[in-house]
Amino acid sequence: MEEGDVVIALPSTGIHSNGFSLCRKVFDIDNNNPLLYIPREELDGKTIAEALLTPTKIYVKPVLALLEKVDVKGISHITGGGFYENIPRSIPDGLSAKIDKSAIKVLPIFKLIAEMGNIPERDMYNTYNMVVGMSDVVPAAEVDKALEILRTNGETAYVIGEIVAGDEGVILE
Repeated sequence: MEEGDVVIALPSTGIHSNGFSLCRKVFDIDNNNPLLYIPREELDGKTIAEALLTPTKIYVKPVLALLEKVDVKGISHITGGGFYENIPRSIPDGLSAKIDKSAIKVLPIFKLIAEMGNIPERDMYNTYNMVVGMSDVVPAAEVDKALEILRTNGETAYVIGEIVAGDEGVILE
């Protein structure tokens, strides 16, 4: 891995079981909050319960196809611990992932969790995948090829950042 390599996002379908303890508090799940079962416009007519229980996406086939044809330099499954704990695990010392937050296509359930729980943005990115279920680092010269392979295999992958010098692990701008 080196400076200039590119970080590609593989979108998740939702929270993927991350941060359910926090969701339980935010939505008062333990007390069977009736708001959980009312369709919500911002969730495209789904209830909060439906949005929280959206099945986890599995990335095995698209990633295996990518590994066959592209020099993948790092892979991070964005689980509990969000961006700040997961992405740095695949990055060597002296490098960091600079992520463009404006590129991330955040689903409304994450915005609702933040709003209703009054949760700061940094905490959201430290707890949830924010709709990036997995990230792959590839050489800049192979980005188009990588995106095409992922899209051919059913992913709506897109670029969210690059590898830069530094020891921050992840820089969200």
